[in-house]
Amino acid sequence: MPHTVLLAEDDRAIRNALERALTLEGYRVTAVADGVEALAQVHRSRPDVLVLDVMMPGIDGLQVCRVLRAEGDRTPVLMLTALVETADRIAGLDAGADDYVVKPFDVEEVFARLRALLRRAAPTPPTPAPPAPAPEPTPELAGRFVEAAGLRMDPLARRAWRGGRELELTRTEFELLELLVRHAGVVLEHATIYDRIWGYDFGPGSKNLAVYVGYLRRKLDEPGAPQLIHTVRGVGYVLREG
Repeated sequence: MPHTVLLAEDDRAIRNALERALTLEGYRVTAVADGVEALAQVHRSRPDVLVLDVMMPGIDGLQVCRVLRAEGDRTPVLMLTALVETADRIAGLDAGADDYVVKPFDVEEVFARLRALLRRAAPTPPTPAPPAPAPEPTPELAGRFVEAAGLRMDPLARRAWRGGRELELTRTEFELLELLVRHAGVVLEHATIYDRIWGYDFGPGSKNLAVYVGYLRRKLDEPGAPQLIHTVRGVGYVLREG
């Protein structure tokens, strides 16, 4: 089930852009324009995390945070602020905020901070059993797996392995890797990848794709093993061994 985000931001352009970006990232987003609406929405349906602009008319983000903490609500709060003074940040933390992002911000930084807040808020899971090895392609499973360059993927179960090691991938990481595996040896242009994974092209100035390729490389790479995802400068990316 996707994580739920309550976004409170009075600047319509920022609110709409961030709501779209979070939705594309896989979050279920409710966006409101002020602190009064934010409190009403939290009381109706508590989200997994709140993203609050500090400077809002009426009840600002700091006051929203103070009210929730006074009620015993410990939902993680990420503040958006144009205020850069240390005293301003201290005021927010004293109000009960968990983290800050300073405007103008890179949306990837917002994603990273939300992931960190959600990890910290998640209950400690029991010690997992050793990961199951990649299943062998028996006749009844023939055609189910996608394989290339030492990688095996099961799109139905949304599982992936490099050799005998199972990879822990987010939804976007899995879809990006599956696209590269299905087109192994073929250079995929940036615009093609953006269209297939996100549904639209972020433009030449976006670092969104490069960030996700970096995530995949860190999860795929093994000491002494060849890199699998290669950059074709000015064009895109290709999956191949060596």
